[in-house]
Amino acid sequence: MSVRINRNEILGHFDIGAVTESYGNGHINDTFLVTMPRYILQRINTSIFRNPEELMENIENVTGFLREKLREAGEDFERGTLQVVPAKDGGSFYKVDDDNVFRVYRFVEGTKSIENSKTPKDLYEAGVGFGHFQKLLADFPVEKLHETIQDFHHTPKRIEALREAIRQDRAGRAGSVQREIDFALENASWADCVVKGMEAGRIPVRVTHNDTKINNILFDRDTGKAVCVIDLDTVMPGSMLYDFGDALRIGGSSAAEDETDLDKVWFEEGAFEAFAKGYLSEMRETLTEAEMALLPLSVKLMTYECGIRFLTDYLNGDTYFKIHREHHNLDRARNQFKLVADIGNKEARLAQLVGD
Repeated sequence: MSVRINRNEILGHFDIGAVTESYGNGHINDTFLVTMPRYILQRINTSIFRNPEELMENIENVTGFLREKLREAGEDFERGTLQVVPAKDGGSFYKVDDDNVFRVYRFVEGTKSIENSKTPKDLYEAGVGFGHFQKLLADFPVEKLHETIQDFHHTPKRIEALREAIRQDRAGRAGSVQREIDFALENASWADCVVKGMEAGRIPVRVTHNDTKINNILFDRDTGKAVCVIDLDTVMPGSMLYDFGDALRIGGSSAAEDETDLDKVWFEEGAFEAFAKGYLSEMRETLTEAEMALLPLSVKLMTYECGIRFLTDYLNGDTYFKIHREHHNLDRARNQFKLVADIGNKEARLAQLVGD
């Protein structure tokens, strides 16, 4: 049964303000701006994040750690990380029922978000922002973090899900996409490299953000410099290669991820260079040789993983990703696979850029 929610009544449980308006373009949580003074009110999407207690424990632990690191470094700890506003009962959120769980952050003043810029300057600053985030968290006790989405970047399990979708063929579509299926399965042989590396201890387990789109960084409104990493719901244990690769899966593409004219889809080496320069300006001394060597492949890996997720959903009848037209998920999969092929052709050059 749906419950009608009065946002101002919810705010009364945080004792902070009274006026709200919709804010931002997030795809997962409902977000509102609270005025007098300014805060961010969010309804957590509990259909995806089913354990808000663990989710908010992760966020409180990570933001508290970042705040102290920023303070010790003499940096702006008021703006450099999100600040959770506790509810009146002392908790990190207020729960109406299982479907309506709310949290509040302090609004980060003097900042702006960038929805989808691919200029070298913005990509460089995004690299600095995500790199600084992971540098500050390099000695965070990662065993304290909960896995908010199980096996989120476990690529071999994503491949198994694809094989199962092919076997079941619930929507009767497998016969019409054999070329895409063949491409996906032919590339499966190398796609376990990060998972196996972590299992063997060759690749460190670090705090990872897992959604490193450029619109998940706030930039200073005047200088354009990265200020604060936001959207911390998917902060979990993982490999930094997931974050580096996923940032460039989007930032390095010449087109939107659902562009249907594949002649317009290729990977931009200049975008890789700009983001990598920013990222490595922060993380160069922290990364291992194994991580450095896999930076180019990480972009191909995250693009491949996303492509097989789109293809799996298409074969299952479009049950996970929102679609806005017929064959939308198939268009997305084809787009990502075109990028995978192009990144593969450019890997040697990308490795040279990392070395430079």
